[in-house]
This record gives sequence, structure tokens and C-alpha cells, in this order.
Amino acid sequence: MPRLTGELILPVCRTLPLGVLGTAGAAGLLLAALPRLTGETGERLSLHLLRAAVLAFALGLMFLLDDPARHTTATVPTPRPARIALRVALVVPATAAWWTAALLLVPPDLRPPVADLTLEAGAAFALAVAGAAAAVRCSETTRPGPRIAAALLTSAVLAALFWPGRWALFVPVEDDRWAAAHDRWAVVLGGAVLVGALGAVEPLRRWSWRVVPGRRAAGRRGLRRAG
Repeated sequence: MPRLTGELILPVCRTLPLGVLGTAGAAGLLLAALPRLTGETGERLSLHLLRAAVLAFALGLMFLLDDPARHTTATVPTPRPARIALRVALVVPATAAWWTAALLLVPPDLRPPVADLTLEAGAAFALAVAGAAAAVRCSETTRPGPRIAAALLTSAVLAALFWPGRWALFVPVEDDRWAAAHDRWAVVLGGAVLVGALGAVEPLRRWSWRVVPGRRAAGRRGLRRAG
């Protein structure tokens, strides 16, 4: 198995959506750098911009499992969990480097608590990959990214409008609910990892409504004999 996985590294690298990830990452870094570029001061503004940067990069990660050759690679000896884990492992270093750069672009005196915000970012990134893995498991589409990205944007807007205040996730640093909100972010992260792990597993059985010609003919012969 390790040898087969090693042989897949180069082909998988070629199929990664590097253009989408690069565009999302550049947009996120631009958002994080706005306080420096505009000279605006305010920790709350920096917090909002960093969260927007996280959302931008998470949208890019939703395209991680897009693979036009998905139905061809499904026949290789390496199982789907290993293939998905390989894709995730290849982007983890780049994601960590991107997040470090985004934090460094925020002036130190305006930078929100790094550990707590890193938890938010990790949960958002895990949700993005989990959504893509669930879409791959539950559908035959080779490019689930656009649909999942649209769903994430819609969910983010609805959450901002209708999410109950007592379960708030996006709170300012000075809010008394900050610590409790990040306890909830930890739960979201754990749930996302669990959903992603379940989504990466091969389905036990694939249902199909197609009728095999041979079986259909045999059924007709049986009906004629019965008649």
C-alpha cells in the first residue's frame, strides 16, 4: 500500500486544482492585508477581514476533490480513503503556510488571538474538505466543488442572519462569549473531521436503476413461459 500511494503522488499532484487554490489564497491574503494597505486601525476590522480571508480560502479547498478522471482512478488498487488522504496531505503544508502569511499580514497590535482564530480557520477548512468528501461519496459528479462552494456561501449568509445568539460562533474579541464560542468551534472541528472520514469511505453498495439487457430478456422469457 505505501508503494502504491507513493506512485500516486505525481499523478495526484497533476490533478490538484492549483489554479482555484491559488486564486482563493491570493484573494484571502489581499483581504488580510487591507489594514496595512489602507492604514485603517481597529482590531474588530482585522478580525472580520481575517474571517473573510478564511472563507475565501475555504471556498478554494472545496474544489480539492474535483477530479475529471475520477471514474478512471476508481479502478486503481489504492482505495478511496488513501487517495483522499493523499490529496489532503499534499495541501496541508501550503494551507499552513498560507495561514501563517495571512496572520503576519495583520499588524501585530491589531492581530486577534492567534490560537483561537486558528481554531476557527481549522474548523472552516475541515468543513470545506468534509463537504467535498460527502459530495463525492453521495454522487457520481466529477466536479462537486462549485455546488459545495455555493452551499457554503449560502450557509454562511443564513448563519449570519439567523444563527441563535446563545450559540454564537462569530463574536468579537471583547465579547464575553468569546471563550464559549471557541468551545463550539472545537465541536464543529471534531464534527467536520468525523463527517470527512465517513465521506472518504467507499460505499458498501452502489445502487443502480439500470436494467441489464440479458436479465431483462430472461425476465421476458420467464413471463412468456408462465403465460
